[in-house]
Amino acid sequence: MDWFRDNMWATWLVIATVFGVLELVSMDLILIMLAGGALVGMLVAFTTDVFAVQMLVSIGAAVALLALLRPGMVKRLHAGPTLAIGAEALIGKRADVLVELSRIAPGRIKIEGEVWTAQPFDEDDRIELGASVEVVSIKGATAFVVRSQTPAAPPSAGDSEKESS
Repeated sequence: MDWFRDNMWATWLVIATVFGVLELVSMDLILIMLAGGALVGMLVAFTTDVFAVQMLVSIGAAVALLALLRPGMVKRLHAGPTLAIGAEALIGKRADVLVELSRIAPGRIKIEGEVWTAQPFDEDDRIELGASVEVVSIKGATAFVVRSQTPAAPPSAGDSEKESS
């Protein structure tokens, strides 16, 4: 017992190590916060021999870590990219029109090598053969599309010379 009292910093380090190893099993990010509190207790043990002060500061640090640091870490740990599969994965993709599209007469488009029945998303639109479209939604086996917004071609060097003369 005297050794623990004389080497409180080592005792706090052992406690932190035990919490750290147990965290590897639980993966809740709770025990690692307690280990952080124990490490703070170890640092306080270097400055004072009063166990009550070491314990209070250690508990305070652990509670602060649990309240301030853990929620953000858990959020980041559980947040990941969403995986779109099936028809959902085709939304936002570009396609080529194989058969003219209108609301009255659905046509055909080719999306990433697959042929789909398609209709214009806008009821009044008619999209001609060969146009580039973008899939905005899919209902059943029909893709609803809009015309792709193609960026304007930059003026060539010859065009700017013609305008200046």
